[in-house]
Amino acid sequence: MDPRKRRRLVSRVVTTFVLLGVVVLIGLGFVPKPVPTAVGKVERRTLEVTIDEPGKTRIRSKYVISAPVLGALSRITLRPGDLVEAGQVVAHISPVAPRLLDERTRAEASARVAVAQAHVARAQSTIKRAETAARFARDQAERTRKLHAQHGTSQQALEQAEYQQRAAEEELASAQLGERVAGNELAAARAALASVSGESSGDAGAQAGSQVAVTAPIRGHVLHVHQESEAVVQPATPLVALGDPRAIEVVVDVLSADAVRIPLGAEARIERWGGPKPLHARVRAKEPSAFTTRSALGVEEQRVPVVLDIVDPPETWSALGDGYRVEARIRVERVADAVVVPASALFREAGAFRAFAVRDDKAAKVELETGARTPEWAEVKRGLEPGAEVVLYPSDQVVDGVELARQSGARTH
Repeated sequence: MDPRKRRRLVSRVVTTFVLLGVVVLIGLGFVPKPVPTAVGKVERRTLEVTIDEPGKTRIRSKYVISAPVLGALSRITLRPGDLVEAGQVVAHISPVAPRLLDERTRAEASARVAVAQAHVARAQSTIKRAETAARFARDQAERTRKLHAQHGTSQQALEQAEYQQRAAEEELASAQLGERVAGNELAAARAALASVSGESSGDAGAQAGSQVAVTAPIRGHVLHVHQESEAVVQPATPLVALGDPRAIEVVVDVLSADAVRIPLGAEARIERWGGPKPLHARVRAKEPSAFTTRSALGVEEQRVPVVLDIVDPPETWSALGDGYRVEARIRVERVADAVVVPASALFREAGAFRAFAVRDDKAAKVELETGARTPEWAEVKRGLEPGAEVVLYPSDQVVDGVELARQSGARTH
């Protein structure tokens, strides 16, 4: 064959193969590629809906001992943590000048005696109401125990009745302590009146040298010494705060919309408090008034204080103190044997929740009817069955019918 013709033939063959290769590459570029995705599974499990918020511990019954009269306070030697018995002298107040003997001071002292007497009467009335409530709670608990023994009521109703009995008895004890506080305030006010009226001594010199002993109304530990050094103090100046470190409650500020969902007596868990395991608690009260605060993003929020009682034995949380930060999980709903899907698989479309199910390695869009939800899971009432696989965190590349490629090492639920 002529060399010139041979070269032309070779050139044509090469050109043809090059063109075929370009066409194949272009065709492959238009072939859809599988979308890499993470996959999770629909499961059956017990779903607990909780409201998670930080909280703070506080002493349930905190008593702040204040100065009953104007005078010179002696140095207070008590320290935080010291145990103080009821009636023990915690401070002495001495007269500072003859002005304690003037008519105005005498009238003020008389008025404080009258106020203290009114406080005693109010405390006695509170005790009567608390005694009535305690008797009713005891009777109710006894009736519930009898019904429970005859299988006439549930275990939860029995626990609720016993809890109400304990709460009523604690309220009665608190009211009795309040009467003792009022009685000590009355004694202090009468002593102050006697000192300014000159009843305790026959001359002004002896009266000027008299002292008012400030006593503890309850047996408790010193929480804080407000005024340690010697100073001239005004009436009602805080001196020492007392309380029982074992009588601790937890206050959680929740959004007002969440507070509506929390029933009294709801179970809760106290986590991240520093102990080895979570503590069990119960909702005792919700304050009736909300307050306005700002979130970390500067958004105004309405929050409601919710009070929790720790139901575990005090020995398990004895290390907790006043004002400690904790994390609270308050249970508002519990669905047993629920069909759940990872919440990261859900997205909204046309006002309904949808998800992409994985069928034959392809995405299939399904509409779901959902129920209870948590940050991790959502209850599925219709649309998916247990064991079905769904696409987690679907991107805009995932559409109905697209082929999927499972990501190796991707985290799944």
